Amino acid sequence: MSKHLIRELVAEQAIIRDAPKVAHEADRSFELPKGFYVGTVALYLGFLAITAVGFASPGLIIPMAIFTLFIVAGFGLPALWTRIGPEHSGRNMSWAQLSSQGISTHTGRVTARDAMAQVLILPALIFCWGIVTVTIAALV
Repeated sequence: MSKHLIRELVAEQAIIRDAPKVAHEADRSFELPKGFYVGTVALYLGFLAITAVGFASPGLIIPMAIFTLFIVAGFGLPALWTRIGPEHSGRNMSWAQLSSQGISTHTGRVTARDAMAQVLILPALIFCWGIVTVTIAALV
């Protein structure tokens, strides 16, 4: 059963304390080297460049421009977001650190090679897909 408690009764019994001061540092980055992000953006933009050249049409100018803006915004805004706040201390790993230590993931520690494969496999496949589709369209 529930019981209605009046505010005065609760105020008599309550112990009010100050909010705890927690030194919480928000990590907004994935700690990977910047080269991973640059490589990802380059592969996505490369896909758009290949398809724009391979399927050149005046009707595709606006969609390609919109896709390019989405990619730039999709990676640019989070890059700016990692620099917000006083806690930003440039926590991205260097290539040397990644090579020697690897990186911790949800399933355990992975090597630099495995991390690169996990991060860049989808953009690389999309880039290759663009090359294949343009090649098929050119040959048919």
